[in-house]
Amino acid sequence: MSRRQVVAASAAVLAAVTILLIVFVSGRPKPQQDAPGATAPDAPAGAERKITATLYFIAEDGTALVGMQQEVAYGGGVLEQARHVLEAQLGRAPAPLASAIPEGTTLRALYVTERGDAFVDLSNDARAKHTGGTLDELFTVYAIVDALTVNLPAITRVQILVEGKEVDTLAGHVDLRHPLQKSLQWVRTDKDES
Repeated sequence: MSRRQVVAASAAVLAAVTILLIVFVSGRPKPQQDAPGATAPDAPAGAERKITATLYFIAEDGTALVGMQQEVAYGGGVLEQARHVLEAQLGRAPAPLASAIPEGTTLRALYVTERGDAFVDLSNDARAKHTGGTLDELFTVYAIVDALTVNLPAITRVQILVEGKEVDTLAGHVDLRHPLQKSLQWVRTDKDES
């Protein structure tokens, strides 16, 4: 092959790879970007800035979710704050409450669209270690959906993915094929106890 043919072939391969990358990247939801140059105010040295968020755990009697105020790390934008809220939600529940999320479940990725839809990509433990049952699955799904929509008004709907893929359900009962809106139907309030 002549030098000219080698250069032409290399350019063709580079163009094909570029086109494939553009097609692959444009088909995925894009993470919401924070404004350029926007930074969080400086916190005193050694002190991490925190906010108070409402997280949802299973009540001691196992019949409802209970909203609990907890401090979570401050995030400079919607995407970063959503990540901090979700990481706290996936953590351990305060005694005597129980976590609605199967143990070992981790957050793989998080995307927030300009329309306010959040795509939460969880590890396979969300399905593989789920206890099953309609009520337990509702608690798992709405602990996640409500934690994001209640704490972050910019997020209006949430779709749960597992290992980067859309799933029909986690345990066979709650339809996860579309983003879900906030529903506090499963959350016990102080009024419910009186």
